[in-house]
Amino acid sequence: MTKLEIIKSKIYSWKEIQGRVAIWRFKNKKVVFTNGCFDIVHLGHIDYLSRAADEGDALVVGLNTDDSVRRLKGDHRPLNDQNARSLVLASLHFIDAVVLFDQDTPYELIRLIQPDVLVKGSDYKEDEIVGADIVKQKQGKVVRIDLVPGYSTSGLEKKIREQS
Repeated sequence: MTKLEIIKSKIYSWKEIQGRVAIWRFKNKKVVFTNGCFDIVHLGHIDYLSRAADEGDALVVGLNTDDSVRRLKGDHRPLNDQNARSLVLASLHFIDAVVLFDQDTPYELIRLIQPDVLVKGSDYKEDEIVGADIVKQKQGKVVRIDLVPGYSTSGLEKKIREQS
C-alpha cells in the first residue's frame, strides 16, 4: 500500500467503523471518541487530539460533514472540504479512525460506537457534552481536556480578516 492508501484506509463509513470497533473490543482495546470540525488543523488541535489518544488504545474522531459545519458555523465555513479535513486527520499517527457525521451533534455516532472514553475540551461543562449519558451508562469515562490558549480556527480566521 502507498502512504496515501494507508491514510485513506483510516477513514471509515458508519458500517465499517462498527466492524473495526468490534475487532478492537475483541482485542480488549479501550476505544476513545472525540469529535469536531477541524477546519484548519493547528497547534491546539494537535495538543488536544494527541492527549485524547493518550486516554486509550484506539482514537476515533467524528468529523462534521461540510453541510454540518455550515449549519454550525455559517455559510463561510468550512474553509477546507470534508475530504481534505478527513485526510489531514487520518494522516496523524495517533488517530486510528475518522468517521464523518452529517447531524448537528455526534450523538447517534457515539451511540453506534459505544466508546469507553468520550473526550471534549474543557470549554464544555460535563453536562453539556453530547453523548456523555451513553458513555456513563456503560461505566465509561468522560474526559475534559484543557485547550491551548489562543488557538482556535475561529480565532485564527478572525485574525486573518483583521489583517486584510
